[in-house]
Amino acid sequence: MPYAKLFRSRWAALLWAGGILWTAVDFVGVAPRHDAVAASNASDPATQDANGMPVNSADLATLANAMGN
Repeated sequence: MPYAKLFRSRWAALLWAGGILWTAVDFVGVAPRHDAVAASNASDPATQDANGMPVNSADLATLANAMGN
């Protein structure tokens, strides 16, 4: 598909750009943003959630409030 024809339609250009971004993310991947935090809490799994992020009492209180407990 020639580029001139592609960019005549905004929707076609948007889908094309989305495909490029999807391909880039699929090829490169997504790096976890919490490497240092997970490494610092690796010795104590009781302070981590399932993703390895730290959990504190304020987070637990917010969750309990949202669940209605």
